[in-house]
Amino acid sequence: MAAAELYCRHARVWIPDPAEVWRSAELLGDYSPGDTCLHLLLEDGTELQYKLDVKNAVFPPLRNPDILVGENDLTALSYLHEPAVLHNLRVRFIESKLIYTYCGIVLVAINPYENLHIYGSDVINAYSGQNIGDMDPHIFAVAEEAYRQMARDKRNQSIIVSGESGAGKTVSAKYAMRYFATVSGSSSEASIEERVLASSPIMEAIGNAKTTRNDNSSRFGKYIEIGFDGKYRIIGANMRTYLLEKSRVVFQASEERNYHIFYQLCAVSNLPEFEVLQLGSTSDFLYTNQGRNLIIGAVDDAKEMLATRNAFSLLGISEARQMGLFQILAAILHLGNVEFKQRGSESCSVLPDSVHLGIFCDLMEVSRQDMTHWLCHKKLRTASETYNKPMPKAQAVNARDALAKHIYGRLFMWIVGRINKALYTSISQHSFIGVLDIYGFETFEVNSFEQFCINYANEKLQQQFNVHVFKLEQEEYMKEQIPWTLIDFCDNQPCISLIEAKMGVLDLLDEECKMPKGSDDSWAQKLYNTHLKTSAHFEKPRMSNRAFVIRHFADKVEYQCEGFLEKNKDTVNEEQINALKTSKFELLVELLQEGDSAAGASGPLALSHAKTVAKRDHKKTVGLQFRNSLHLLMETLNATTPHYVRCIKPNDIKSSFMMDPIRAVQQLRACGVLETICISAAGFPSRWTYQEFFCRYRVLMKLRDILVDKKLTCRNILEKLIQDQDKYQFGKTKIFFRAGQVAFLEKLRADRLRKACVHIQKTIRCWLARKKYLRIKRMVITVQRYVRGHQARCLAHHLRRTKAAVTIQKYQRMRVAKTQYQRQRAAALLLQCNFRGYRARKLYHQLLFEKKVLVAQRWARGWLARFWYRRCLAAVVYLQCCVRRMLARRQLRRLKIEARSVEHFRNLNVGMENKIMHLQCKINEQHKENRELNDRLSALRISHAAELDRLGHQLERLLGVEEEARRQAGRVSSMLQEMATLREELESSREERESVEEKARAYMDSMEKMVAELNEKNRLLKSEKDELNRLTQEQGENVSEKMEKSHLEDVQQLQTELNEERFRYQNLISEHVKLEERFRDLKEEAGLALTGHLRKDSTYSSNESECTRSTGFTESDELFSVQEDIIKAGLDVSLVLKLQKRVSVLEQEKQTLQNELDNKEEEILHKQAKYEEQYKKALESEIDCEALKRQELESENKKLKRDLNELRQSLSKGRGATIASPGSPAYKVLLKQLRSTSEELEVRKDEVMILRSQLVSLESLRHKEILNSSAPIDCSRSPSFDLRELNEDGELWMAYEGLKEANKLLESQLQAQKQSHEEEVSRLRVELQEVQKERDQQQELPQDARIEANLQVQISRLTRQNLDLLEQNENQDKLIRKLKKQLKVYVKKTEEHEEVQTEQADTESMPPVSIPRRERNFQGMLEYKIGDENKLLKILVTDMRPQGVAVSMIPGLPAYILFMCVRHADYSNDDQRIRVLLHSTINSIKSVLKRRGDDLETVSFWLANTCKFLNCLKQYSGDEVYTKHNTPQQNDHCLCNFDLTEYWQVLSDLAIQIYQQLIKCMEDHLHPMIVAGMLEQETIQGVMGVKPPGQRKRTSSFAEEVSHTLDSIVRQLSLYHATMLRHGLQAELIKQVVRQQFYVICSVTLNNLLLRKDMCSWSKGLQIRYNVCQLEEWLQDKALQGSGARETLEPLIQAAQLLQVNKKTPQDAEAVSTMCTALSAVQIVKVLNLYTPLNEFEERVSANFIMNIQDLLKDRKESQQLLMDAKNVYPVTFPFHPSAVGLETIQIPCSLKLDFLKRV
Repeated sequence: MAAAELYCRHARVWIPDPAEVWRSAELLGDYSPGDTCLHLLLEDGTELQYKLDVKNAVFPPLRNPDILVGENDLTALSYLHEPAVLHNLRVRFIESKLIYTYCGIVLVAINPYENLHIYGSDVINAYSGQNIGDMDPHIFAVAEEAYRQMARDKRNQSIIVSGESGAGKTVSAKYAMRYFATVSGSSSEASIEERVLASSPIMEAIGNAKTTRNDNSSRFGKYIEIGFDGKYRIIGANMRTYLLEKSRVVFQASEERNYHIFYQLCAVSNLPEFEVLQLGSTSDFLYTNQGRNLIIGAVDDAKEMLATRNAFSLLGISEARQMGLFQILAAILHLGNVEFKQRGSESCSVLPDSVHLGIFCDLMEVSRQDMTHWLCHKKLRTASETYNKPMPKAQAVNARDALAKHIYGRLFMWIVGRINKALYTSISQHSFIGVLDIYGFETFEVNSFEQFCINYANEKLQQQFNVHVFKLEQEEYMKEQIPWTLIDFCDNQPCISLIEAKMGVLDLLDEECKMPKGSDDSWAQKLYNTHLKTSAHFEKPRMSNRAFVIRHFADKVEYQCEGFLEKNKDTVNEEQINALKTSKFELLVELLQEGDSAAGASGPLALSHAKTVAKRDHKKTVGLQFRNSLHLLMETLNATTPHYVRCIKPNDIKSSFMMDPIRAVQQLRACGVLETICISAAGFPSRWTYQEFFCRYRVLMKLRDILVDKKLTCRNILEKLIQDQDKYQFGKTKIFFRAGQVAFLEKLRADRLRKACVHIQKTIRCWLARKKYLRIKRMVITVQRYVRGHQARCLAHHLRRTKAAVTIQKYQRMRVAKTQYQRQRAAALLLQCNFRGYRARKLYHQLLFEKKVLVAQRWARGWLARFWYRRCLAAVVYLQCCVRRMLARRQLRRLKIEARSVEHFRNLNVGMENKIMHLQCKINEQHKENRELNDRLSALRISHAAELDRLGHQLERLLGVEEEARRQAGRVSSMLQEMATLREELESSREERESVEEKARAYMDSMEKMVAELNEKNRLLKSEKDELNRLTQEQGENVSEKMEKSHLEDVQQLQTELNEERFRYQNLISEHVKLEERFRDLKEEAGLALTGHLRKDSTYSSNESECTRSTGFTESDELFSVQEDIIKAGLDVSLVLKLQKRVSVLEQEKQTLQNELDNKEEEILHKQAKYEEQYKKALESEIDCEALKRQELESENKKLKRDLNELRQSLSKGRGATIASPGSPAYKVLLKQLRSTSEELEVRKDEVMILRSQLVSLESLRHKEILNSSAPIDCSRSPSFDLRELNEDGELWMAYEGLKEANKLLESQLQAQKQSHEEEVSRLRVELQEVQKERDQQQELPQDARIEANLQVQISRLTRQNLDLLEQNENQDKLIRKLKKQLKVYVKKTEEHEEVQTEQADTESMPPVSIPRRERNFQGMLEYKIGDENKLLKILVTDMRPQGVAVSMIPGLPAYILFMCVRHADYSNDDQRIRVLLHSTINSIKSVLKRRGDDLETVSFWLANTCKFLNCLKQYSGDEVYTKHNTPQQNDHCLCNFDLTEYWQVLSDLAIQIYQQLIKCMEDHLHPMIVAGMLEQETIQGVMGVKPPGQRKRTSSFAEEVSHTLDSIVRQLSLYHATMLRHGLQAELIKQVVRQQFYVICSVTLNNLLLRKDMCSWSKGLQIRYNVCQLEEWLQDKALQGSGARETLEPLIQAAQLLQVNKKTPQDAEAVSTMCTALSAVQIVKVLNLYTPLNEFEERVSANFIMNIQDLLKDRKESQQLLMDAKNVYPVTFPFHPSAVGLETIQIPCSLKLDFLKRV
């Protein structure tokens, strides 16, 4: 493509910059051929003239479109060059906070210098099972790719982690191993994983140190092979190490430290166990204080030492061996402090008072004299003799340091060997994954032998990398069947040959080391002479003759020859080694005796082979050993499939998320990333599938160009767009483009879109303008209309005003004239009025005067007339009074004279005489009556005398009879005496009662007075109380609100704690199930190892559960037996012990969780025992006392009435007799009453005895039935034997037994009554004493206080009695209810027993005839024979197929059948049968679920039946809590003999296991659909914009699976729901299952969204919200809105909203923080960082906006976990739902073939 087309106006390019390496600029004008410079505009606004190299046609690199910036894979960029790579990495690292980026097959990892939450187990689970291109770049994705390729291709894998110091190599390798340890699911319950991970802190302690570039720099290379078995589970590991930097032991540069282990030892030197090492501060030792930087920030050496010791222990290194290692390390530190004194020029000596030398010798247990000598001397051997030569001080110091390095090197190798032994396994290794953690390319100011070896290793790795990348590129082209030519790339084989070939650098170095007088200078001259003119990669510095330059693939490096020979020889004084070998310290001797390869660390050789070649390897130089180990490493890598991780150090100041471009480019050039870019750019780096290309560039096509065949369509459009056919190639499934072609297509697409936008804008603007014109036209017309109307109205208004003015003038003139007229007229009228008024007033005054004169005359004349009248009237009245007085006096005198005459008195006494006559008549009548009464009295006297005579005769006759009855007088006298005593007692009781009544009345009177006073006080107190209540109510309202809030908080807290406890318990159950499965697997493996190819007995396999139950072995016994089998089979004993320990710990935890339930059950049993005792007492008291006492009282009452009548009759006949003599009728009546009373008493006693004997016989019959069912009966005591000997029907024996039981019962009752009576008496005595004390105390008190005390005592006594009575009443009510229930059961059993006996009697008496028998009423029980359990469970459980039988039977039928069998076992009182049936059922269900646990129908079916069986046990348990909803018939079917509550927990645990298995089964089916249906599918057509693919799929990745849609998810959910409904699962349980599945959908979708940058866009948020709405509609259709499933989708909903809302202003930040409450701050920031525009019209989220969000969310207290826990399972609860199905109505289908079950 011509440069003029690419370098046009507005094109952006990269230009070199000394500070930023590359800067972006924009062209201000088009480029024309022949131009020598480009007119550019920089980003800061400055203009620049950039000169071009016209001769070589070198143009500045073009910049990729913004749509391609931030890609996951650098090879997906259109323009592949250094600035594009650097810019893409910088955008991802700084703006998006992404540290991982793909570059083809290389994972580029940038050290963030910050702890990121992207390495948790949730992230591991998210990447597990995913293709490498499906998720964002991550070290876990590379590890998953290696693991999957190992499993699929059956080929070993390698992960090569490289980079310079501080880039994060060790951390990346550690996370890769952690991933393998997590996802492999090893067979040893994570013990191997723990050991592999435990090797990291040990190797970091002894092999890592602080450098100027890294605080934890690995100073050695290591290759760890992680072994896997046939099931791809970790079984072991092996470690190889390369080139330990031993010089760091004796020397550290400024700001650096020695190995961490020395500082850790000094940090814990104050501990008692380390006092023997005599260590102190690190500043006291030469080997630790040279760097003058002894502390690393945020690192606690003491804690690190503890972690190191724990790792040693985990790897099986004992405490004694650990102390030995620490002893050697401390001795090395003391050796470094040994100082020398110069003696002359050729000798020296150790200071005589050297304390450190003594400590060194003591720790090493060697002779001080020998060490002192050989530290200052060396032995020289010649051909004829050997002699000792003293060394000068410098050589002695070097020899001391060499000895320290040698000891540390041997210690390092020994530790590596022990780690390999700990990771070794005897199981055959099927495959392995190697993790290579090796140093990257290094160049310093002074480069020595170590840098030379490191760069040599990187040259070899780079060559292998180039070949592998080239191979993959060619394989891709061949797979797609496109023509290709050989890609040229830079081969570094000449540089490698320069180093390792014959007469190469290493060969010449080894040759010089063999020379007696070889030196670094002579070696340098040999290098100059050999390679200076023959090799283009070798150069000589201009200013030095002791250095050389090698042109490596990354850069030129100048090496200083000084020290090469000494480091290559690695010599040590052999006499010093021999002196150490004489030590008594076993560990030291062991270290020195082992060869260099003894630990298997320097090569892949095995331990046995290493010992055979130890002597030969010991004489090799370091360079030769390193070259050999490197060749072996390359052979291993070439035999595996490599995966590359290149670690980049972004800056040297260790600042988080800051990139130094210069340092980054240097490392990119050195680590091979740019080589990958070059190889990719040489071919076809951009690759699109036909569908992706069609969707992306459909805008460049015309409608007629679109064909049905998308492949042909793409061909046609590309031929039109790109004329040069060499720029692209068509493969089978993809289109391949040269570098820059995608950018060209993007430019065409952007131009087409821009043109379309312009056309759309033009059309819209035309439409807007026309719409505006029409609107303005309408407005103008409207304005004109209104203006003209306004003018017309103004004219009309003017005319009206003119007319109004004329009218006003007219009326105004009229008003003026009228006003003047009226004024004149009023003046005339006023004058007339005034004159006429004057005349009228004058006339009026005259008439008024005349009238007043007349009135005065009238009143005067009237007064005179009235005065005369009054005087005449008074005189007349006075005269009348005088006359009347005179006449009255005359009449008075006449009356007085008449009153004194006799006639007057006679008239007065006429009435009195009549009264006297009447009284006289009455007196005469009374006299007559008196005479009649006297006659009657005389007659009575006569009759009485006759009667007395008759009674006298009778008395004489009675005296005769008395003589006859004297022989019985004794008995009568005794009775009389008894009666007399009874009368006396009665009289005394009456007297006492009267006295008590009198006292009571007196007390009541006083109490009434006191009560009146108290009532008054009470009234006052009530008023006060009302006032206080009012105040309390006011305060109570506030307190109640607070209490309600606190109560709600407490309830919520308790609910969360309950859920957590359920969650922990259910996790323990699931872990226990896993351990059980693992235990069974180990048991099977052990059995196979013991039996070999022998077949197992089929009966044992089929009846395994029964045999286990019958033998009575516990789980611990089984574990012990399996442990012995495994030991015999040669398996890992420690593994089994840990497993056994884990199982025991889980059992203990499970037992502790059930302690509270057991305690409650014990309390219930204790209460039941009390209730049974009370039941017995109540049964005795109510039956014996209440009923008999009532009958006796009624009969006694009738008898007393009859006796009273007889006594009255006898007394009436013998009235007048003083005593009842013997023989008299009264006496006979008394005797007769006594006899009848005694006879009745005997009869009552007999009746009571008979009733009690019947009750006791019933009880004994019940107990004997229990004994007969549980144990065999002794024949000697059998009642049938006695019955045959005594009589046929056995009535005599039954009576005898009943009397014995009655006697025992009466005796026990008598004793109990006696005991209770004594207790009552003692209690009364105590109360009496207390009352007396109280009375004495009250008597001492004054009267007022005594009354108040009495009142308080009485109130407290009455209160106590009321409480006791209430409690007794409640207990009696409970007891009565329970007794009634048990009585019903006993009556029912008695009736059934009688019916059975009658039927047996009838069948025995009748001859056997074939008469059809009608079935009795079905009692809801199924009877089976002993031994039919296996047959029953085989049909109901093992062979049950839910798919075939669920349609033809009621839901839960197996559970009902099993429970009816349990009911019959309970009815038969057979505890062994119940136990066998329940245990066999549980084991059978577990075995079925183990075999068919992945079948949804089976798991759902047995979850429903297990819950139904558990509900049946609860519903028919007899507990009031569960039986209150039962029908009377269902209450009759309750269990009566056994309490099966202990099996409730067992079945509940089983239900939890099945529920978790159901959830797992559903998730296995649903999980592959979620990402494709919720994220990847384009549910809303036309909304999603297709972005260029950010990741090229690896050729080794799995093929794409069948695509799933949202409809697939909905159909799967509907299938789950229909299956659960069909199996009769409870509605609440279905809601919990749906809630769990929606949580899985939310967590998986959100986790993938957080790990996929390409999914974080506006259109993807719209799609997610649409998908969520579809799920909500499904919930609404299934009536599951209240299940809580919608709430679980809230994080996903908020994430979708976050992708769609505005993200610019601070107000938007506040809205986001308020809206996203279900998302954590980490998740919100992650989504904002990942937000990616899909086109050029969208904008990225700015860094300031993200900072504002972080400031707003910093106060949140929440977890820092990035991903949701997709494995989280909500705790399940099983609500109780009583069944409405009656057991008697259940019919068993014939298809089940359960004919051996008998309906009872």
